[in-house]
Amino acid sequence: MSNKQGKKTKEGKGGVTAVEQSEIATPAEVVEIIGGLGTRQGGKQVRCKILDGRDVGKVMRRNVYGAIRIGDILMLKQTEIEAQPLKGGRK
Repeated sequence: MSNKQGKKTKEGKGGVTAVEQSEIATPAEVVEIIGGLGTRQGGKQVRCKILDGRDVGKVMRRNVYGAIRIGDILMLKQTEIEAQPLKGGRK
């Protein structure tokens, strides 16, 4: 197996498997729902606390699509970039 495109290989009991860094997800718990996204509110902006990995304990803002409530666990592929704050609001 060639080692192209930045893949890391690991030797295991089942043979050689390729693992990409971007495929590893980090769990985060929803602590606050900030508001809805868009005119039809197809998604929500939430604050979540990272539970594991390099940024453990960090609270960050993320955009989430679909049903979500406080206490849910999100699996984040990336924890470096935070979502932009919501603009405007209801008048």
